[in-house]
Amino acid sequence: MSIKTSTAQGAGQDSPKSATAPLSAAARLRRVHWYQEPRWRRLGALLALAVTLRLMTGEEGTTQDLFLALREDFTGVGLWVWLAIAVAVWAVREFLADQTSRAVKGTKKVSSGPLERVRQVWSADKRVRMGVLTAVLALVVFGPLGVERYWQQVLVDQIAIFVLLAIGLNVVIGWAGLLDLGFIAFFAIGAYSAAYWTGALPVQPPVALNNFLVLPIAVLTCLVAGVILGAPTLRLRGDYLAIVTLGFHEIVYLVAKNADGVTEGARGVKIERFSVDLGFFSYEWKLDPMPYYWLLVAFVVLAIFLFLRLEHSKVGRAWTAIREDEVAAAATGVPTVRYKLMAFAIGASTSGVAGVAYASKVGYFNPENFAILLSILVLAYVIFGGMGSIPGVLFGAAFLVWLPEYLREWVDPKDRYMYLGALLVIMMIYRPQGVLPSRRRKRELQMAEAGIGGADATGPAEGRQP
Repeated sequence: MSIKTSTAQGAGQDSPKSATAPLSAAARLRRVHWYQEPRWRRLGALLALAVTLRLMTGEEGTTQDLFLALREDFTGVGLWVWLAIAVAVWAVREFLADQTSRAVKGTKKVSSGPLERVRQVWSADKRVRMGVLTAVLALVVFGPLGVERYWQQVLVDQIAIFVLLAIGLNVVIGWAGLLDLGFIAFFAIGAYSAAYWTGALPVQPPVALNNFLVLPIAVLTCLVAGVILGAPTLRLRGDYLAIVTLGFHEIVYLVAKNADGVTEGARGVKIERFSVDLGFFSYEWKLDPMPYYWLLVAFVVLAIFLFLRLEHSKVGRAWTAIREDEVAAAATGVPTVRYKLMAFAIGASTSGVAGVAYASKVGYFNPENFAILLSILVLAYVIFGGMGSIPGVLFGAAFLVWLPEYLREWVDPKDRYMYLGALLVIMMIYRPQGVLPSRRRKRELQMAEAGIGGADATGPAEGRQP
């Protein structure tokens, strides 16, 4: 009896102490202050964006008064207008998000809306998918015939070329999870391959080839360049790999700019356009942009077909495993270095095609056409559209290339990229998975927000809860 009593007293003495005991390390990590909640972080980001937009749209400084722009922008009513718009957008978004979450929690089964019914019909009936895809392809092929000559040039020189580049970069960053900041280097290699094999460089080839015959050689050259870059560096991850690819781009760019006796240096290269001569039939691509457009559409369709087949193959599944968790993939027997090397080489192949097509279309190029800014832009197009999603990549590249050209009459050319950056900031706040994300990528980000996986698909998974 005395033993039970003493035990009870000991338990009673321990209970107040345990109640006031300091929290464990895991408990302290789980505690989140109010300012660390996602909604307040979104508000802070939007307010910072409003200030940036005010600076972008306000007065410009002068050499006589360097602080004129700051005084005018921060003392007028324009700043308060932008801040009010940011708060209104934040409030509407948070209100709609709360209403949606309450509706989902309050019902066991959410009623299917029109979008869900369309999605069910799309996934269930193959004839519907084929009909829609045929209509879209017909619109893409014949739709540009009714637009102005300027927009036809934009479709060829910018949109179609960047779509090809974005499809290739999607293999590297979207499927394999490798952060590549020097992807345009392969674009330059493709263009200079076309110049070399057509006899446009000071160094003459063994035999001069037609531009079409250069295409497979340029693809092979970019494959080899991808292997040369990846073999010694793909054991790196995340930011370290990004720095290496950035250095690779600078090497290619500086060699093209300074090797006057090989690449013509800053003077640039003049190259012949596409032509076909079969004896009984001959045709030469001239100034009309539409034949180039149809040729590039054929390249894009072929690349999409091949890459979609590759995505659902053994190689594509290995890339997915590496992207989600490289350590776990290696532990289960996936040769990660080999498949990462394949991703670099295969992704670079479309850059070879794009380089030959671009050089043959414009007829003249120099190293400044392959600046590092283009690598950043292609990366932004892939992230905006949705990494890992072919439809998302196509939309992201086409929309973000079209938008600055559409705003050319209202926005100063020097400010176009600022508006593009503001759009990307808003996109990353409210839809980080992209406009048309892949299902797997969307699920990865949802798991990351729940603390189950890494923050993104460009590095090893971190932050898993025990």
